Order: sequence, then structure tokens, then C-alpha cells
Amino acid sequence: MTQNKFLLLMTVLMAMHFAGTDARAADTRCYEMRTYYSPPGKLDELHARFRNHTLKLFEKHGIQNVGYWVPVENPDQKLIYILSYPSREAREKSWQAFVADPAWQAASKESEKNGKLVAKAESLFMSAVDYSPPVAPTASSTPRLFELRTYATPPGKLADLNARFRDHTLKLFSKYGMTNVGYWTPMTDQKAADTTLIYILAHKDQAARDASFAAFRTDADWVKAKADSEKGGSLTLPDGVKFVMMKPTDYSPLR
Repeated sequence: MTQNKFLLLMTVLMAMHFAGTDARAADTRCYEMRTYYSPPGKLDELHARFRNHTLKLFEKHGIQNVGYWVPVENPDQKLIYILSYPSREAREKSWQAFVADPAWQAASKESEKNGKLVAKAESLFMSAVDYSPPVAPTASSTPRLFELRTYATPPGKLADLNARFRDHTLKLFSKYGMTNVGYWTPMTDQKAADTTLIYILAHKDQAARDASFAAFRTDADWVKAKADSEKGGSLTLPDGVKFVMMKPTDYSPLR
């Protein structure tokens, strides 16, 4: 190989490398996690409205459906779902168009002839962290169990927690058969934005989840990484780790 060809090859390889790096770092989308509380006896009707109308209308107005879930234990009749948008500004424009769409107004009116389908709604705007795998609505050939985990950190500790996930935790989760679906922090104008990490894992089933976490917690690399990262104190508040086991709806793109 001549020197010129070698230099050309190195230039191409470096361009490919940096293009990949940019692609990994380029997830500037706005994510929105929405939680709906349905009145007693109305959750199936809410599912039907999403299945038959809402998802298609979201997509029509530039809103990406990522995933829809219900908690395994669901006394509050919750529906939890995640949407994504090119930006926060695009989100506002898309929602304005969606709400004003005659097709949505007709579907909403028809579905609520016998009462409201949502008693309370919560919304959280999020950004993907730099180490999150690409968040994509992929479906498994068999239904999976999903786990929504939320960590609350002491002030000033979120960067350290992110470093531990970036350098150690994700690889160890994968080592023990857990699928890293996505990792986010609340956008800066959201509550507890600088002390909260939110992520979703996928498991084959509950037994596989329990076995994976048992092995993970005793892994020597994890024990060391945790001890090293917490020399200056715990990275999570007491009772600061919450999790919800979830199953995907039949209409969820991510399942």
C-alpha cells in the first residue's frame, strides 16, 4: 500500500469513527413520559382509544410512539407511556396540532360518552444521557417484562452516579442478561432535574430479572465499582431507588 492510499484509508476510518461518535452523542430529542390514571373500570376503554385512534394521530402529527406499559401490580389503573419529539419546541407544535385535529376531537368525544377515561395525568420531559443506548421501539418475539427505575441522588452527586453507570453498570447489566432500554434525566426546567436518573430495563420474565440482579449484586467488579464510587458518600438518597415492574400493552411499539 502506497503512503497516499494509507493516508486516505486512515482519513476514511477516522471520519467513520467520528461520525459514529457524533451519532451516539446526537440524541437531542425531547422525551416525554406520561402517566395516566384511569377511573375504575375505564382502563380497557382507554386502551381501545390508544389502540384505535391515538397512536395513529400522534404519528400523523410528528410524535413518535416509543412504548406503552401498565404496571404488573396496578391498583391505581395506570397507563405509562413514552413519546419522543425532535425538540421541546416541536413537541408544543405537535400537541397543538394533535389536540385541534377533528379526528382526535371526534374520537375523544365518542370514547367519553359514558364518562372520562383519564382521572389524572402526569407529564415529565426528559433528555437522554450520553451513555444511553439508542432508544428505539423494538419488539421482541416473546413478551418481555420491563422495569422502570428512578434514582434520587443527594445534591451534587448525579454526575458521579452517571459516571458509574457509564463506566460500569450498563456493561454489568448486559453481562447478566438485562437489556438496557434507555436512560434519561429530567430536562432542566423539570422538578429535581439535577438529582434524578430514570431508566428502563427489559427482562425475559420475573424469575430471570431476580436471578440477574442477584448475580449482578455479588459480581466482584460491581462490588468494587460501588465501593470506589461511594468513598465520598452514597450516590443515592435513603429510600431513593424506586422501581415499577411493567408489562407492555398489545399496541406498544416497544415490547
